[in-house]
Amino acid sequence: MLKLKSLGAAGTVTGAKHLLEFDSHRILIDCGLFQGLKNLREQNWEPLPVPPRDIDAVILTHAHLDHSGYLPRLVRDGFRGKIYATEATRDVAELILKDSAFLQEKDADFLNQHHLSKHQPALPLYGIRDAQRALEHFTTVDFNEVIELRNGVSLQFRHAGHILGAANAEIQWGGTRMMFSGDIGRYGDPLFPDPVSGGNVDYIMVESTYGNRVHSDEDPAEALATVAERTIKRGGTLIIPAFAVGRAQELLYHFWKLKSAGRLGSVPIFLDSPMAIDATELMSRHSQHHRLDHETCRKAFGIARYTDDVEASKAITANPFPKIVISASGMATGGRVLHHLKTFGPDPKNTILLSGFQAMGTRGHALQQGAKELKIHGMWVPINAEVAQIGMLSAHADSNELMRWLSGFNEPKRVFIVHGEPDASEALRVRIKRELGWSSVVPRQDQEFQL
Repeated sequence: MLKLKSLGAAGTVTGAKHLLEFDSHRILIDCGLFQGLKNLREQNWEPLPVPPRDIDAVILTHAHLDHSGYLPRLVRDGFRGKIYATEATRDVAELILKDSAFLQEKDADFLNQHHLSKHQPALPLYGIRDAQRALEHFTTVDFNEVIELRNGVSLQFRHAGHILGAANAEIQWGGTRMMFSGDIGRYGDPLFPDPVSGGNVDYIMVESTYGNRVHSDEDPAEALATVAERTIKRGGTLIIPAFAVGRAQELLYHFWKLKSAGRLGSVPIFLDSPMAIDATELMSRHSQHHRLDHETCRKAFGIARYTDDVEASKAITANPFPKIVISASGMATGGRVLHHLKTFGPDPKNTILLSGFQAMGTRGHALQQGAKELKIHGMWVPINAEVAQIGMLSAHADSNELMRWLSGFNEPKRVFIVHGEPDASEALRVRIKRELGWSSVVPRQDQEFQL
């Protein structure tokens, strides 16, 4: 009998790991890091309930850290199987996993140099060598291609929108057909294709990040212009913490549209994130998986000044003139954006713009909740800058779009609702029952279901 167990992203948004088991064989759908609250992050250090060597394969829906970031540790701890992903996801994963490993090593070094850890020595969860070894396990699969894995598993990836390379994974095993949504993108997104749904499946696992919310239908470019122009008028700098993959490129696209329309004047725009710069170049390489043609990519992504090195990044913080700075990470958990928050956060003429989901326990969530100071690099930094937020840029489907995606399928036996805070997941469960009449459940972590 086929069994399903969520080892992460059950009752929370991060740490996606969903285990399928049949006849003593196991596959893992996604393999992400827990992020946000300390009690969640600490789970990254706990051994998995199943030894990694006993997992036959990993199916990766997309490369965001909360779906891919545990892969190097999985390999380090004994996983020897294949990791199946689309080609674009594999390329994005290379950027994200190497960056994550670099930061893990850097953080451990910092703690050891300043004797700030109770562990002697402090160790990274994994290192750059582990990330490289994980990448050697990847096997790429084309969208819509049906492939046969070992032990009677068939797999098909379908477009999910969301970010470059993101896919839904349809898996057939032991006579049961199941659809894993991964993260579902927006319909009508200017960069990425609409998520695909439809057909007959026995079970669906669906994300619920925005299961209780509906995004504004305001034009995102106009919303950006309003915030930017207000900030520039008072002589300030606009700081936008942005996910390096997907969000940064969409922001550049909208700012290009605004500049083309004669908005924002000559104010400079900086893309200050090496990973975002590399991800932007990947957009041009994988043009078949997004909506922008080569010329539009060249123009839109050429709107910003790219800062590859640390000295160029420091020059931004030293520049007192109005400007727009897009910098990772998107929830202000790390990266160069922290230096900009330290410099520009205390001054009320500046603005910090939150442009996407902010998980609990992150600095971005603290800003969202009105925090007047942030702890950055061991120091408490006062936040007097304006904190603004626009939700329509989210790469995640909202409640209406999740229902639209689900309703494309014939009625399954059950829907499993994951990847959401408890209130969002429960709201989606109630809505599925009310509007579709389908049976659905919000799994607890490590709860096992027999399918």
